[in-house]
Amino acid sequence: MSEPQPDGSVHALTLIAFIGSVFSPYYAWARRRRGDDGAPAESHCAVNLSLYHRPAGARSFQRLWAMTERGSAQLQRSARQLQIGPSRLAWQVDGSLRVDIDEWTAPWPRRLRGRLEVQPGPLPAQAFALDAAGLHLWQPISPSARVEVQFDAPRLHWQGQAYLDANHGSRPLERDFDGWQWSRSALPGLRSRILYEAQARDGRRQALALDLGADGRLHPLPLPPRQPLASTGWGLARHCRSERAPQLLATLESGPFYARSLLCDPVDGGITVHESLSLRRFSQPWVQAMLPFRMPRWAGAR
Repeated sequence: MSEPQPDGSVHALTLIAFIGSVFSPYYAWARRRRGDDGAPAESHCAVNLSLYHRPAGARSFQRLWAMTERGSAQLQRSARQLQIGPSRLAWQVDGSLRVDIDEWTAPWPRRLRGRLEVQPGPLPAQAFALDAAGLHLWQPISPSARVEVQFDAPRLHWQGQAYLDANHGSRPLERDFDGWQWSRSALPGLRSRILYEAQARDGRRQALALDLGADGRLHPLPLPPRQPLASTGWGLARHCRSERAPQLLATLESGPFYARSLLCDPVDGGITVHESLSLRRFSQPWVQAMLPFRMPRWAGAR
């Protein structure tokens, strides 16, 4: 999220690098045809970029979305860098993370080209299991970081808060989860609060409530009460966890199985990024048939 701009505009972005694109219809089809062992994750990679811009005085955000799936021939990785197609993430010698982006939006093609310079804050060295068997792990890498964003296409430049995390799993998400609700709130003094509530296919719930201090230490918190949020235009149910019902500022992404929202705390005005995911919806044939319009695939050489 950007700092307040002189002209009153607001910017935000989300970037996800996938090896084994968990929301890919092509990956799901390959697993159904050839089984998990016959569908290597490296054959289904993608850089997903969601770029949001709200001009001064506007009530809603303009959105640009890119998520082109690529094959193993377009994947290069090492301990310090990851390249998927023409986009690249690389750790620098000063400890910063540089991201060079060169993608095309979908369904209407438009160039997305720019650079992110991420300066990590505290680095908690702890991962958390999201399921009872420990097959799905989540790790907050740097919950309180800084980012400078410089785009040539479109022409945008800002600085603001950033958040880094990672997920790793050894089975498809839809095999073990019905869905989840996740949120991250930026707090004063380089602190963050993260709430992760996952519902397993067998009905069990796994919930994490964490306060991440400026020193990088993780402090477990009692799980706040459940607060309902309005369903999306697709009828996707969503809720959050907080002491008081937040204000729903904007729905940044709304799809048949996923929503990303901005919430405002009614007490201190703090901003929370919230995500709702329904993996039962994702598995429906009608949803799978729609996804290629937003997630094209280009598996050839660069």
